[in-house]
Amino acid sequence: MKILVAIKQVPDRDAPARINAARSWIEESDLQFAMNESDAHALEEALQLKEKHGGEVVVLSAGPERVASTIREALAKGADRAIHIVCDDLAQRDALDVAQQLAAAVKTENPDLVLAGLQSEDLGFGQTGVILAELLGLPHATLILHIEKNEFGIEAKRELEEGWFQDIQLPLPAVVTIQSGGNKLRYATLMGIKRAKTKELRQLSSAELAVVSTPRVKLDQISLPRKQKSTQMITGSPKEAAKALVGKLKSEVHVL
Repeated sequence: MKILVAIKQVPDRDAPARINAARSWIEESDLQFAMNESDAHALEEALQLKEKHGGEVVVLSAGPERVASTIREALAKGADRAIHIVCDDLAQRDALDVAQQLAAAVKTENPDLVLAGLQSEDLGFGQTGVILAELLGLPHATLILHIEKNEFGIEAKRELEEGWFQDIQLPLPAVVTIQSGGNKLRYATLMGIKRAKTKELRQLSSAELAVVSTPRVKLDQISLPRKQKSTQMITGSPKEAAKALVGKLKSEVHVL
């Protein structure tokens, strides 16, 4: 069973975010980067399937040269080899553009199962995995917490609202996007880190993949949330004040 896992390198969630001078993206010079959380859970799910059923786990990632460090982390955790689509402007590419890059690379591998995180922590489109499935012409499922292989293909546990779950069957090959929290992430061992240095990491460019970049969405500028504080005095009797307070919490603050 060949499983391909799409991962993304994102700014560490605890890193201070500063907007660059052009207001086109965050200033990356003083940032630390890490593997996107839901992608890490997708990788763990793939590794567990490999341990149960055998096969191969191939990691796929797009981004600049620094992405190689996150790819090596995935290899150290147990992935067998990796593909790096080198592009320096990933943040300016929309979900369709990124999915087209990934789809071209996936087609060269012909995997049985493609896993990806539900969404990235930086842009948060939540669309790339679904568009990838459409481009590949494969069945897909989203918000998946756990996967089991069976004689029909796979059975996936899907998270719904308010604590409800759904078990669904999918034939293979298929594309699945993984929700965070469905499994316990492993750490890379010292032996795994040593082995990662010898594992295959193949680099590709958009030109080699013969993908024509046709972005439909343009990132104009970004800005930090505005911090606003205001104080309102509520008058009237305790009963009237309580009623007014509840009304404001519902209609203005949206916490009830």
